[in-house]
Amino acid sequence: MRRAGRTTAERRSAPPERRSAPTTRPKVEAPPLPEEAQPELLDHEVRKELRGLPTGLADVVARHLVAAAMLLDEDPAQALAHGRTAASLAARLPVTREAAGIAAYHAGEYATALIELRAARRMDGSSRYLPMIADSERGLGRPERAVAYLTAPAADGLDPAGKAELLIVGSGARRDLGQPEAAVVLLAEEANGPGAPRPWTARLRYAYAEALLDAGRDAEAVRAFQSAAAIDEEGETDAEERAYDLSTRLPAEPEPSPAAAVTPEAPAPTAPATAQTPATAQTPATAQAPATAQAPATAQTPAKPETPAGSAAPGVSAGAERSLPAPEVGKGSLPVVFDDGSASLAQAAAEAAERAKAAAAAPLPDLSVLFSDLGLREVPVAERRPVAPPEVEAADDDVVDILDEDDSDSNDSDSDDD
Repeated sequence: MRRAGRTTAERRSAPPERRSAPTTRPKVEAPPLPEEAQPELLDHEVRKELRGLPTGLADVVARHLVAAAMLLDEDPAQALAHGRTAASLAARLPVTREAAGIAAYHAGEYATALIELRAARRMDGSSRYLPMIADSERGLGRPERAVAYLTAPAADGLDPAGKAELLIVGSGARRDLGQPEAAVVLLAEEANGPGAPRPWTARLRYAYAEALLDAGRDAEAVRAFQSAAAIDEEGETDAEERAYDLSTRLPAEPEPSPAAAVTPEAPAPTAPATAQTPATAQTPATAQAPATAQAPATAQTPAKPETPAGSAAPGVSAGAERSLPAPEVGKGSLPVVFDDGSASLAQAAAEAAERAKAAAAAPLPDLSVLFSDLGLREVPVAERRPVAPPEVEAADDDVVDILDEDDSDSNDSDSDDD
């Protein structure tokens, strides 16, 4: 029984089988080229890279590159189809791999974007692809790899625009990792720095506003969105709409009440009572007769008069005027009532009246130190009014009454003697 298959002789006599060379790039169907996609529209530096291709092939590749650039914003999927076609026709040129990678990035094909952009970077050694490579890692759910590109040595070779783009990508990766405050810190200096706005400043401030929003700092996020909208002349972002929408959802800030408003501190008003008479001034009215003073056995000491309720403290009257000191009763002038009805009050009353008049005429003490301690103002001498306490007149009237009583008593005693 013959075994299935060819024998050794048959295999040797048969012509060798042709196998296609292994390739990692599948064949793609070339999309139709639009009429407006002409090779003349391609950048001069890019056209120089296509000079190594045959003439007809160079023109076809150039038209696909132009078509990919034209459709990148309007139709990213169709732009990717043109980029893939250009890369399949000239796979060893960095410009075609770069075009395919950028188109895949815009179309959301992040795995394809990584392959094409890394290939372009290996070919020309440029660092300009780092922001898109890092963002593609983030799009594939690997934000920690995107953050690592921030400190990569190749990042030092980026121009200012590339560094700004890498910062934006790194900020988004920090937010993906649940680190919104770190994202804010990453962009704060560039977003709030001085100087004229650059072409990438609007998008950087937009990313800064989103980081603030994730950090729960809504009021600051509104201001950042408004700042981005103010310089976004090309309308690259929707910062104006975001700012309006966010501001309408924020609670209105309470207006400060008039009572809480900060007003200059007014000086304390000077009360008339404290301006004229110090509270600590003491008068001789507090002096008391010595407890050891004794009158003769036949003499009786009259009871001390009581102060009526509601009267002012000694030395301060109810009208805040200076009052006269009470008569000082000493050991030698203690009033005594004799058997014949006469009293020794006449001399004491006269002395009290003299002391009252002397105290009224005496100048006020220097109260500058006391007033400065209390925070008050001393009344100048020119503004002081003469003090005419009513107690003086009352004291004089009492003296007259006492003298009249003494005269009447003495007259009665004389008449009795007669």
